Amino acid sequence: MHTLESLLAAIAPTGPSRDILNPATGELVAKVAEHSVDDLNKAIAAAKKAQPAWAALGHEKRSELMMKAADAINENAEALAQLLTREQGKPLNGPNARFEIGGAEAWLRVAAGTPLENEVIKDDETGRSELTYKPIGVVAAIGPWNWPAMITIWQVAPALRMGNTVVVKPSEFTPLIVSALIHIMNTVLPEGVVSVVSGGRDVGAALTVDPAIGKVMFTGSTATGKAIIKSSADTVKRLTLELGGNDAGIVLPDVNPQEIAEGLFWGAFLNTGQTCAALKRLYVHESIADEVTKALVSVAAAMPMGDGTDENNVLGPLQNKKQYDIVADLVEKAKAGGGKVELGGNPDANQKGFFYPTTIVSGLKNDNALVQVEQFGPALPIVTYSNVDEAIEMANAVDVGLGASVWSSDKNKAREIAERLEAGTVWINSHGGVHPMVPFGGNKQSGYGLEFGVEGLKALGVPRVINS
Repeated sequence: MHTLESLLAAIAPTGPSRDILNPATGELVAKVAEHSVDDLNKAIAAAKKAQPAWAALGHEKRSELMMKAADAINENAEALAQLLTREQGKPLNGPNARFEIGGAEAWLRVAAGTPLENEVIKDDETGRSELTYKPIGVVAAIGPWNWPAMITIWQVAPALRMGNTVVVKPSEFTPLIVSALIHIMNTVLPEGVVSVVSGGRDVGAALTVDPAIGKVMFTGSTATGKAIIKSSADTVKRLTLELGGNDAGIVLPDVNPQEIAEGLFWGAFLNTGQTCAALKRLYVHESIADEVTKALVSVAAAMPMGDGTDENNVLGPLQNKKQYDIVADLVEKAKAGGGKVELGGNPDANQKGFFYPTTIVSGLKNDNALVQVEQFGPALPIVTYSNVDEAIEMANAVDVGLGASVWSSDKNKAREIAERLEAGTVWINSHGGVHPMVPFGGNKQSGYGLEFGVEGLKALGVPRVINS
């Protein structure tokens, strides 16, 4: 079982490297290997070589090894969580670092244990048609910095389960935790089955054009997703893209503001707002807007923010300066647009780290930048509406559609509204929760392809019909 120190020693670079700094303190966490395109080519070659034997093991043996890898993650969970907190910034407690490592283990186990049966399409006097799935080959997994450990597993686990090998390219902001996670898994898995290449954009670009890569799984911005679509076209790679979101929540006038306030808070501010399917625009009926705002502010003001290694904190810093600047700029535009800052909006310029206070802004028009642009941070705009058709129109009037939510004491009414929202997932009286067996994917420019459960496994295979 690793300590944080021994885990960092195990992934210490032997060649070119760069510093990774703690976003809460600015202190050095560790050095990370700076891999080159040549290193990438070696990793792809190793994955290609290892894939036939991995596929030949069959589902049962692969699942057995994946379960052992999950055991290894469990045994090293605390060291992984400590590293995640220092590199990404999220606190140890609350739905944060320890929660994320536990989620990574859980998703790995579910992918390993989910059956995928051959499907008999027809079997009659004209013949039998059976649908099966074969491995794709080598899969590229390109992940983000907000949930780096869990999303890596979301990509890697179904790929391995279906007989593929995987080359992982982590975000340049969070390569340590991904390298450590794969190192732990590789104490169990055969050589070459999954590897990490922690280089820069040139490495990512080379990965998406390499003809040996059969599929790219990417979670990140819509702009980068579009670039991957273009670069992968010449080799006709399969793609699963989970891209940007600007999730809307609609609060109906029949709610009890006190009862929904905590759910609204975590929907919007989970991981300090750095979640793809976070609640990023809140539409509240004008008759209860003041009550809902007051209740939400009360909950938000009580949530401690600070260095994630402090066991009392549940909110951390923005992960990087670029994201901090985006949030700060959008809040200033909200102020300039007539928004009333109900909480926060006043960062301490002398504070260490990329901390932006939990911010709630009311009185905004729907065309304000804080409403129309994904903030990806702890700043929630509240917009009032007078009738539900108006709220639905505003909610749908963006080019992305990852998630949405409806808040009401009448679930039937809420479901009617949910049916009209243009989003891959709509939650009722909650926002952002995911389950390893429930398919998850986006609408419009939030990407395409499904992850999780049986549908997620199918997405990592090549369908084949046998007619007999």
